Amino acid sequence: MPDPRAELIATARAMTAHGLNKGTAGNLSVRHDEGYFITPTGLAYADLDPDDIPWMPLAGDTPLGGRQPSSEWRFHRDLYAARPEAGAILHAHSPFAVSLACLRRDIPPFHYMIARFGGETIRCAGYATFGTQALSDAALAALQARSACLLANHGLLLFARDLSQALAHGVELESLCEQYWRACQLGEPVLLDAAEMAVVLEKFRHYGQPVQKKS
Repeated sequence: MPDPRAELIATARAMTAHGLNKGTAGNLSVRHDEGYFITPTGLAYADLDPDDIPWMPLAGDTPLGGRQPSSEWRFHRDLYAARPEAGAILHAHSPFAVSLACLRRDIPPFHYMIARFGGETIRCAGYATFGTQALSDAALAALQARSACLLANHGLLLFARDLSQALAHGVELESLCEQYWRACQLGEPVLLDAAEMAVVLEKFRHYGQPVQKKS
């Protein structure tokens, strides 16, 4: 069976390659048994090996392994506990998401692909200091009936079925942020109405290929 820590490291490095993060910014985790593996705090993704990846329990705050977890482990723990469909969680300081997060406003339905993340908008969570329970609480509130949000003056946060999907959705969300930012430079984007977004949301319930079970 593949080592989930190795897949976590490969995906974290892909986040950098796709321009979602630089240096030690952001973090990534994957659900495993009754807890999750998470990137460690303060270490560049390029330098990681599997022994650097701590495992955290859902019912506790003590890591297993020689490294300390990301300072944002609280919203990873709380999201896994609250959302059983979450198999992986990605947090990034990508340029366009950060730019919009600093405006502290939701991304409206300027494009139908907003529905990819579960609703008519992508909400921006209220500001709280990084690594705090207050930030985790704000993030979970913004993620009600959603799979992604912005974090005010901070970045983006999303969960997905697995690491591969989390990366793909992270790239897609950053692209939407860029498109919205660019459209706003030309004027006020024309928004899709609630009726159209309801149609799109229903279509997204059956969008994509069925999940293939790994042997």
